[in-house]
Amino acid sequence: MSGRKLAVRLLERTEREKSYSNLLLDVALSQSALDEREKRLCASLYYGVIERKITLDAVIVHYSKQPLKKLDGIVRNILRLGIYQLLYSDQIPPRAAVHESVQLTKACRKASAAGFVNAVLRGFLRDKCRIPYPKDKRAAMAVAYAVPQWMLEKLISVYGESVAEAFLADALQPAPRYIRHNPTACTTAQLEQVLSGQITPVADLPGAYQFHGGDIRRLEAFQKGWFYVQDLASQYCALAVGAAPGETVLDLCAAPGGKTCTMAAGMAQTGRVFAFDLAPHRVQLIAKNIQRLGLRNVTAAQGDAAQFIPDYVGADRVLCDVPCSGWGVLRRKPEIKEKPPEAIQDLPKLQLTILENGAKYVRPGGVLQYSTCTILPEENEQVVRQFLQRHPSFALEPVCPAWGEPFTKGMVTLLPAYRGSDGFFIAKMRRRTDG
Repeated sequence: MSGRKLAVRLLERTEREKSYSNLLLDVALSQSALDEREKRLCASLYYGVIERKITLDAVIVHYSKQPLKKLDGIVRNILRLGIYQLLYSDQIPPRAAVHESVQLTKACRKASAAGFVNAVLRGFLRDKCRIPYPKDKRAAMAVAYAVPQWMLEKLISVYGESVAEAFLADALQPAPRYIRHNPTACTTAQLEQVLSGQITPVADLPGAYQFHGGDIRRLEAFQKGWFYVQDLASQYCALAVGAAPGETVLDLCAAPGGKTCTMAAGMAQTGRVFAFDLAPHRVQLIAKNIQRLGLRNVTAAQGDAAQFIPDYVGADRVLCDVPCSGWGVLRRKPEIKEKPPEAIQDLPKLQLTILENGAKYVRPGGVLQYSTCTILPEENEQVVRQFLQRHPSFALEPVCPAWGEPFTKGMVTLLPAYRGSDGFFIAKMRRRTDG
């Protein structure tokens, strides 16, 4: 099987199963016999098509005599793959992109559609691969940034056109990779020596590095637990909780465990971090991270963040990193664009329920922190304000004034413009000692 054929199969599965692209691809590549070059090609084309699907479909609609929705699913994804290569793959000659797409049609047992695929791609090529933009400005922007128009309009209404455009442009670029040093396993000097040339320290955030190397999981330092993968925004969030040695900390929606590990690693193997997640298989992800990093002060267990468990009352700090729409990580999970507007409607109610449940565990004087990987006010500021109205015993405090702006406020929204982080929201609250 070629990288292109595997990409088409994964695209078809992603549409059919509504799966997360990163999870589906990781499993497929780990089980594949493809060489590294073909695996890289597969990953590039697979993610590229998902990211640019709306743009690619605009081309298909313009050049195909058959309606998009009536096309066979495999043929539709072969066309997307071919158009993607013509538009965005500089290292693949145009004629090769067309030829390989026709051959792929035959390899996928769709030989009867080979002439159709050839005609659509060659028609696009003859027109010098010009994207057929709509005349309406906002509709044209939606095609250009490969985003549903309702999502574009929503972002513009919240952030204005220039910020929304910058965010969507970033979402079409490869996401930077960040790692965090595990202080319980090695020194920063040891890590920097072993990964010399592959990492760049993040200014003013000790232990954080941007990673520039290849396959992280194959590195001996990773296997020995010297570091773990964690986006910058997630690191800020976990560190802002302020977990100190000897304390009791709850992480109510913890999988895959990055924030849990950051909090626990800063506690010098003392105190206790209790990490919960609703799905048992996701609890296993937390457990694997804990084991690899050698963290002895963490307990991972299945648990519903919306259900109260009296045994954990009196915690020093509670983190509620709640389920959300995920708009802040659009560049990592482009399939989020496929979700309809109504998918957001019930989230604030669940988010508030989890936050109110988390508040029950916090001791007087303790910290309650709320976070999401979305940038929508109805899931962020509005949820926190509603919580504070209902619970006057809690009050906002600066997320982390030592970091300067924007962390001097009680509620912070991070966008990729801030050091290349994911889109993220953090709100920090403290319970009154008399409340």
